[in-house]
Amino acid sequence: MTLAQHWIASSWGAPDTWEFVEHEVSPPGRGEVTIRVHAAGVNPADAKHVASARSGAQLPVPIGYEVSGRISAIGADTRVGSGEAAVGDEVIAFRVRGGYATELTVPAEKVFAKPTTLSHPEAANLLLAGTTAAEMLWVTGAAPGETILLHGASGAVGVSLLQQAALRGIRVIGTASAERFDVVRRFGGVPVAYGPGLTERVREAAGAAGVSAALDAVGTQEAIDVSLGLVGDRSRIVTIAASARADSDGILAIAGSMPASARFRDGVRGELIALAQNGDLVVPVARTFPLEDAPAALSLLAGGHPGGKLALIPSS
Repeated sequence: MTLAQHWIASSWGAPDTWEFVEHEVSPPGRGEVTIRVHAAGVNPADAKHVASARSGAQLPVPIGYEVSGRISAIGADTRVGSGEAAVGDEVIAFRVRGGYATELTVPAEKVFAKPTTLSHPEAANLLLAGTTAAEMLWVTGAAPGETILLHGASGAVGVSLLQQAALRGIRVIGTASAERFDVVRRFGGVPVAYGPGLTERVREAAGAAGVSAALDAVGTQEAIDVSLGLVGDRSRIVTIAASARADSDGILAIAGSMPASARFRDGVRGELIALAQNGDLVVPVARTFPLEDAPAALSLLAGGHPGGKLALIPSS
């Protein structure tokens, strides 16, 4: 075994209670690979999932769900999710456990060749936001030629969704602050400001065809209320951040922890990686932090509107 460093939650709570500790990295067995991490993606779920006790979760919990790096060891007779692989290959891994690390051993099926068009910080942030966006489009049945409403269009999930929708010929009206309108426009969306009068602004932007589906990536009461007022078919309204409203109002809610969501997101990984390799899907990165400064990165993310994705960079 080799020694590495990683972040763990040894008690339930905020990132400032986490610990950055040494741990032994198990050598990869058949069907496993060890990755030397070059960048770890930073996502709201990293902190959310250890903020309080969860059924089935046991302390300590290694933090982080997606990474980009190089294979440092590979198990016997092992292929990764994208096919043949060897030590030294650049890869990404998604839906792993303990990505805030210098090195980790993971199931090979979760590992894919890194798109050469993306840097490690970009690649480490491709799949969690990207698969979430893809599932939102899928469950609402968004189709070419339709106009849809996206709440939180300038965030990480929103930016990926805008790109995926544009590739399919789907028109997106996206809510954002005025300061972020340029981001929505850059990725093919029609920006509208959230706040009082949102329903009327969306109706005006949609025109006679109206809004076919509504996708909520922010979870505010306004987002759900406006969606309900504009879309009559509640099976075409989805949220990733307002599960209580989904229960009370009969709309869809999705999350990576749901079996159906997990299956879809695993299945769409290769498609999104191919889009990135072709230059059709980009990942704006606002800032990187040293791995040991993970709590500072989560603090910036929690403050809202970091201006793009964040990544953690190991020092060695």
